[in-house]
Amino acid sequence: MSNDAALLARQIGYEQRSYWRNPTAAGFTFLFPIVLLVIFASLNSKATITTLGPVRLKYIQYYIPAIVAFGVMGACFTNLSITVTLKRDAGILKRVRGTPLPPWAYLGGLLGSSVIVSVLLVVLVTVVGVVAYGITFPGRWLPLAVTLVLGSATFCSLGLALSAAIPNGEAGPAIANLIFFPLLSISGGFYPVPDTSVLGRVASVFPVKHFINATFAAYDPRRHGWGFRPTDLAVMAAWGVVGLVVALRRFRWEPSLR
Repeated sequence: MSNDAALLARQIGYEQRSYWRNPTAAGFTFLFPIVLLVIFASLNSKATITTLGPVRLKYIQYYIPAIVAFGVMGACFTNLSITVTLKRDAGILKRVRGTPLPPWAYLGGLLGSSVIVSVLLVVLVTVVGVVAYGITFPGRWLPLAVTLVLGSATFCSLGLALSAAIPNGEAGPAIANLIFFPLLSISGGFYPVPDTSVLGRVASVFPVKHFINATFAAYDPRRHGWGFRPTDLAVMAAWGVVGLVVALRRFRWEPSLR
């Protein structure tokens, strides 16, 4: 058991070193959410939200947790699915199968690296929100941690599942973003979408909206109690199981024949 843990830790370290050796891609992963944050916060600096309860809420207080969720989903779903597809197309995954490194350790390294990037994004966005925009964080560390861990696991499994459906590396970014950004938009990733609206009902089927809701609950200063959202967490977990099953059955180590 200790040997397996050490092997996994070394592989995560390797993937992290590989990730940071491409500063352009790594910088974009961290810079893009901050750019979106600054743009939308500037456009809505005095805006308040009335659709999330009887008490008005500053727009930025809602948008910071939405951006936190966005960062996690981007690292664990979009980036992971694209990275796996590119590695498969380049023959890297096939070569890995021919080495003594167990497949579970290689994939675990990719997933662990994505989770580390997610954690750094959460810290960065939260610090910017508190310092630059004066948002309130009620200190609900446990609900936030549970939500982020479950969200990371869910969207990592979905990212692996999506990689099996992407035909080649060139199509990866287009397919991943075509799925992610429309879902993000109708799920309240930029502005709250009423649950009773048509788009709200459609979004409620997918895990993006539930992840945003559960993350926002940890930041909501109007909320009493722990800040858990059991229904949202349950939907996320169900999608995580679906993604895991699909990934286990459909994951491909070799590029498609052309």
